[in-house]
Amino acid sequence: MVFIQVCLNGARGAEDGAAVPLSPGAMAEEARAAVAAGASDVHVHPKSPCGQDTLAPRSVAATLAAVRDRVAVPVGVTTGAWAEPDPGARVARIHAWTALPDHASVNWHEPGAEAVAAALLERGVGVEAGIWSGTDGAERFAASPLAPRVLRVLAEVTDPDPVSAEGTARALLDDLGGAHGRPVLLHGEEGGAWPVLRLALRLGLATRIGLEDTLVLPDGARARGNAELVTAAVGR
Repeated sequence: MVFIQVCLNGARGAEDGAAVPLSPGAMAEEARAAVAAGASDVHVHPKSPCGQDTLAPRSVAATLAAVRDRVAVPVGVTTGAWAEPDPGARVARIHAWTALPDHASVNWHEPGAEAVAAALLERGVGVEAGIWSGTDGAERFAASPLAPRVLRVLAEVTDPDPVSAEGTARALLDDLGGAHGRPVLLHGEEGGAWPVLRLALRLGLATRIGLEDTLVLPDGARARGNAELVTAAVGR
């Protein structure tokens, strides 16, 4: 069975359209529909009352409670530096969480990534190591003593060009080498989302799709929600 993670919203906001879920209730309903369409796992960005990504314990707990009320698959959150730029404050937020996700993504090229990952592991949260193309993430991950302990590696292709994204993806996979023996989830974004997803499926790798990565279906039509994107991915 193909492992497809649904990424419900990302750092997008109201300006990206009504389909992007921003409240815990909306995220939960999108998660339910996406899992019914074939998603195996959920990745979500909890939001502040003003719609910005946040690691605040109250927002994380509310999001996790709402989503878990609707789905029985693992649920993960972001720890992106844009949600909390100061690495020390990011670690403090994780230690203050009153509800724990099943896993959380850590972008390995960001300052403080090792400390953030260590804090998650200390709390029993699985770590998804986000290795972005165009960064030194792969090199830093290869040298990390925490690398063998992560749940999986997210090979994140940031090239939005549908023509070149597959080549960028292959180069990133080469840079990752054996990824310390950890499972690899390969995905793209924007114009590169569908070409990279198709490559991941051909290679037998886990992948992801959702309104975080793209707002459009393979034919270029605007997606009405995450479930439509998952349905299209399952049928690729």
